[in-house]
Amino acid sequence: MELAYYSDYAVRLVNTEEPARGKDTLTSVEAVRDLFGSNQEAARRATEADVTRFRSVRARLRAVFEAADGGDETLAVNLLNSLLLEFPVSPQISGHNFRDEDGRPLWHMHLADHPSNATAGYAAIAAMGLAFHLTEYGVDRLGLCEAPPCRNAYLDTSTNRSRRYCSDRCATRANVAAYRARKRLEADRTASTGLAADSAQRTSASGDR
Repeated sequence: MELAYYSDYAVRLVNTEEPARGKDTLTSVEAVRDLFGSNQEAARRATEADVTRFRSVRARLRAVFEAADGGDETLAVNLLNSLLLEFPVSPQISGHNFRDEDGRPLWHMHLADHPSNATAGYAAIAAMGLAFHLTEYGVDRLGLCEAPPCRNAYLDTSTNRSRRYCSDRCATRANVAAYRARKRLEADRTASTGLAADSAQRTSASGDR
């Protein structure tokens, strides 16, 4: 498993909340467990106490994305470093579930954690994954959706650093809104031109008399 894969842990957690819409799906231990995906062994460690702890980590991860989105690279790195120091991981060489044609393990790096609670384990993996993504692609590849009021987090892996939205849905919504805005502007300009022309004609007619 590539270490960059773990960066999705951070995105999933941050996007459990949509502050501008007043939405928060991180309200139960079941919601916490769902964040772990296929890692059910880690998910089973979650308790009700982890709901509050996960929310705290979520706020800190969102702050990393906000700093990156605002162009403050140093702040984004400092915030992420504080998470890495607080929630360390143990990298391991692993070959589980991956075999070559001869049945031999395909060795790869894996993040193993031995935390005291589910939050510590998840935070460690999310922070480390985000750190690998940041150092591999750059701070400006951590973004927040530009389609208001969304502001969901995303990781830009496009070849030309062009991603601006968290999903195709938000991109479509933003494009439709921009199209309608252009049409309104064109209509307003046409109306203004028509009024100006009418005024000019009335003035000319008055002068002829």
